[in-house]
Amino acid sequence: MSVRQHIEILGIVTLAWAVFWIGGLPDYYRQYSDRFMIIFDLAILFPLWYVAFRVLKTVRRRSKLAVANWLAFYITVPLLLYDALYCGVYLGYGAGFVTEFWYLSVYYIVPWIILPPTGLWLDRRAHAGRPAG
Repeated sequence: MSVRQHIEILGIVTLAWAVFWIGGLPDYYRQYSDRFMIIFDLAILFPLWYVAFRVLKTVRRRSKLAVANWLAFYITVPLLLYDALYCGVYLGYGAGFVTEFWYLSVYYIVPWIILPPTGLWLDRRAHAGRPAG
């Protein structure tokens, strides 16, 4: 991926985090029940996967798995850092924010579980139609 693409993806996930943060006010979603947050997390899962799937389908001349790994990185690492600064530092939870805000923490892992296999699957599909050699 080009430097420009990395910057664009970082900008998109930063904007998404800001929208998610605003949507969670006043208590960063702690005002909702655990049951609601489980449903909310599950409701986000398919659209997240679908958008990544559509992006990966457009990839040409490079490994979809490699791009899937970059997407997983950008969906997890910057958001973990933003949440660590907001929840861990600003709100004062320290490293304990990972368990206190568990509904955020699942998304530090889930993209790594679903996106690389999707990229691998799409790579295999793309190569299945090509003659060997």
